[in-house]
Amino acid sequence: MIFLDYETLRVIWWGLLGVLLIGFAVMDGFDLGVATLLPFVGRTDTERRVLINAIGPVWEGNQVWFILGGGAIFAAWPPLYAVGFSGFYLAMFLVLVALILRPVGFKFRGKIAAPAWRAAWDGALFIGGAVPALIFGVAVGNVLQGVPFFFDNALRITYTGGFFDLLNPFALLCGLVSVAMLVMHGGVFIALKTEAPTATRGAHAGEVAAAVVVVLFIAAGLWISYGVEGYVLAAGAAHDGPSNPLGKVVVAEPGAWIGNYLAAPWTMAAPILAILGAVATIVLLRSRRAGAAFVTSALAVAGVVATVGVSMFPFLLPSSSDPGSSLTVWDASSSHLTLFIMLGATAVFMPIVLLYTAWVFRVLRGKVTAGYVEGNPEGTY
Repeated sequence: MIFLDYETLRVIWWGLLGVLLIGFAVMDGFDLGVATLLPFVGRTDTERRVLINAIGPVWEGNQVWFILGGGAIFAAWPPLYAVGFSGFYLAMFLVLVALILRPVGFKFRGKIAAPAWRAAWDGALFIGGAVPALIFGVAVGNVLQGVPFFFDNALRITYTGGFFDLLNPFALLCGLVSVAMLVMHGGVFIALKTEAPTATRGAHAGEVAAAVVVVLFIAAGLWISYGVEGYVLAAGAAHDGPSNPLGKVVVAEPGAWIGNYLAAPWTMAAPILAILGAVATIVLLRSRRAGAAFVTSALAVAGVVATVGVSMFPFLLPSSSDPGSSLTVWDASSSHLTLFIMLGATAVFMPIVLLYTAWVFRVLRGKVTAGYVEGNPEGTY
């Protein structure tokens, strides 16, 4: 017997998808940020080795959140997976190439001591951090504007956009927000896990990036309010009915994404958390309280991601070509039974993942020092 109705399960899985995306942004975000800062914070080979070894033991585990997010989209929201991963194919290919450079860079950088060899792999690690951070933000910017796709009467998908269409001004602004956000998070992690001078430089980079996050996040919010068309569900199928993306009427309206905040003022907690978290991070870094700054930085990251979700609800992927083809929480999910079985599996395995992650970070607590790296050439990167 299934105890949860279809509508409730859909909302739960919308929330779980948000949790997984926030988990990815927070957990994998700091090592993407550290990799982005690698050429700037690490000025000698030893300093760069310190940074690499700060994230070396955890970066692979952190990517589990990325896999879980993709898996959840595939299983819980099949049309979203089909449209998103086919429409953004080239962008996702670039992300995967960049992410592939990370394990190769970690493994091969220390094989040869030649400066040119190590500099080349440092560049690869930088690309593996900066490119995904930028492209993920650009993708979110395009989703907020609507993606050019439509369904025909047989529910076959047609994508009408191109790769360079993704690189529009608003999407690039969102990409810069994403890069600044993860650089902030990475800078805080460097301040937490290393000693001077890398910790000092990381803290400074985190402060600057946090200030940039506040400015660009507010600018993006104003642009959404006055310069980006949102989408409104004018009429549609019942919330507990079968999934059919064509069974509704959607209207595109300027500033429509702000409607959720007017209808439910409590949702303002998300953007407020993003801004206050970034400001608190600046204050705490200046007070040399890196541990507390890491918490506030994580809250800021969560606030930015949550802001996108609550702004768009119930839309998952709006269509700019045919608003009626937009995918929503109510018409893009898997079956009732599928969502229920997946929820049961999540209830079992999610606590295990969280407990294991907490245990790993507890075991690996403490700072990575230059002395430790130089004294353990075989056991470090």
